Amino acid sequence: MANGIGVGVNTVLQAIEACGIVAFASSGFIEARRKEMDLIGVFTVAFVTAFGGSTLRDILLDRRPFFWVQHEGYIWLIFVLALIVIPLSHYLRSSTAERAMIFADALGLGMFSAAGASVAQDAQMPMFISVMMGVITGIFGGVLRDVICNEIPLVFRRGQLYATCAFVGCWVYLLLGWAGVGQTAALIVCILVTSLLRMLAVRFDLKLPA
Repeated sequence: MANGIGVGVNTVLQAIEACGIVAFASSGFIEARRKEMDLIGVFTVAFVTAFGGSTLRDILLDRRPFFWVQHEGYIWLIFVLALIVIPLSHYLRSSTAERAMIFADALGLGMFSAAGASVAQDAQMPMFISVMMGVITGIFGGVLRDVICNEIPLVFRRGQLYATCAFVGCWVYLLLGWAGVGQTAALIVCILVTSLLRMLAVRFDLKLPA
């Protein structure tokens, strides 16, 4: 029974990571097309956005092979999506693209933060380290995306809550696990808390005190 539960959680975690990759890659597609990049530029931005956070996490946790090396199919998926996105992107108005990017980024932030904290917990890291691994996994891909696109990274702007959303969501995940809530439910709640908090921060301009 324990093995069955473990397999079930792993399947859920893999599904979360796959959805997070698509969400973050989508934000990379949108930002790269706004900068009028070609196919290689669009693919590169989407790639680093999708895998930047998990790569840094794996380096810090000394995990090999890297996530994207172990799952090469995701790289092909991003490349194929880049081929599809480029001709369709001309039909997106700038306001629509902006809203789509915010939503995709918030969703990816929630999913990767949850996945990062879970991976760190599986590696038997202390709670605070697990939270920081979740935050790093959630934000670093977006940092690389913004740097490549010559923008100040969202996490470094004195604007709406960003890294704070991941920080809160990861603590919710760990505290739910400590309270005996199942890992799958804790992951889902972490994603919802992180993503919704980010969307609320954008909608109502929520900021930390200066």
